Amino acid sequence: MHSSLRRLLLVGILVLPGARAGPGSHTLMYIHTGWTRPELGEPRFVTVGYVDGVEFVRFDSDAPTPRTEPRTAWVKGVIQEDPEYWERTTWIGRTNARVYRVSLEDMRRYHNLSLGGVHTIQFLHGCEVSPDGRLQRGISQYAYNGQDYNSRLAKLWTCVAAPQAQISKGLVEPESDDENRKAYLEVECVKWLLTYLEMGKEALSRTDPPAAQVTHHTALDGKVTLRCQAQDFYPAEISLTWLRDGEEQFQETEFIETRPGGDGTFQKWAAVEVTPGHEAKYTCLVQHQGLAEPLTLKWEPPSSSTWTTLGVIVGVLLLTAVLAGVVVWRKKKKPGENRGTYV
Repeated sequence: MHSSLRRLLLVGILVLPGARAGPGSHTLMYIHTGWTRPELGEPRFVTVGYVDGVEFVRFDSDAPTPRTEPRTAWVKGVIQEDPEYWERTTWIGRTNARVYRVSLEDMRRYHNLSLGGVHTIQFLHGCEVSPDGRLQRGISQYAYNGQDYNSRLAKLWTCVAAPQAQISKGLVEPESDDENRKAYLEVECVKWLLTYLEMGKEALSRTDPPAAQVTHHTALDGKVTLRCQAQDFYPAEISLTWLRDGEEQFQETEFIETRPGGDGTFQKWAAVEVTPGHEAKYTCLVQHQGLAEPLTLKWEPPSSSTWTTLGVIVGVLLLTAVLAGVVVWRKKKKPGENRGTYV
C-alpha cells in the first residue's frame, strides 16, 4: 500500500475506551473493529474515538450514509480549527472499511477457516500526555478474533510481528519511514488531543460524584456475595475497596473494570464472597475526586419495619381486590334475587 495512504489510516481514526492512565494525564484513544456477518454477506466496520474515556466521534459502515459523526456537543467546534476535518475523517473511515473487508478474508484464508461464523479484526491506537501536555506513551495493538496479534513487538508502532502473525499488507504493513511514525506520535496525536481538551474543557474537567450502594446476592448453592456498585461518576478514576473488620480484601475481591455508562459518565463494581451471617463485618470504601470525603458503605438487611410496611401494603391490595370482586358480583345479580347479608 502507498505510504501516504498508510499514514492517513494511522492518523485518521484510532483506539479503545481507556480512561486516563495516571493522575492528571489525558488520553486520545480510538478503536477500529471489523467483523464478518455470514447472514448478511458483507462485513461491518465501526470506529469509535475517545477523549479521556468519553466517546466523542464514531464512524459506522452500516449507517444510511456512512460518515464520521460527532458524539458530543463540544467536538462540533473542531470545524473552526480544521474546516475539512469531517470530510477527511469520513474518507478515512470509508477507506478503512474497505481495507478491513479485504483483511478479514485474508485472515480467514490464512487460518483455513470456514466461510461461516463471526471473525473480528481490531486495531487500538492513540496517545497519552502528562498534565503539562507532554507525550507519555503511544499505543498501538492489533487483535484477531480477540487474540493479541502483535504482543511480541518491542518497537513502538511496528505492526508486523513474526511472519506467522502477519495480517494482510493492506492493514498492517509497517510504515517504512520512522520519522513519519515519530511525527504522528509526537506531533499529530498530541496536537489533536490538546485541541480536544481545550474544546471540551468545561465538560471534560467537571466532576460528577458516584451514586453507590451495596447489594446482597445469594446463589442457588447458598453462597453469598456482596457487591459494591458505583455509577454516574466522572472522571473515570475511582477506587472501590472491600474491608473485612478494617482489613483490605484485595485478593478476595472480584472487579468489573470501569466502563462507560453511555451518557458521558462511568460505572464500576467490586464483589466479595462472604460467609452467610458475617455480612456486617464487611465495608466498602468508595473514593472519587467528586466526593468531599470517601463513602463508607455496608449492606443493610431489610428492617422489621420495612417488612411490616410491605405486609400492610399487600393486605390493602388484597382487601381492595376482594371489595372489587364483591362489587362486580352484586352488579351481576338479577333484580329481586336474594343478596344475602350484602343487601
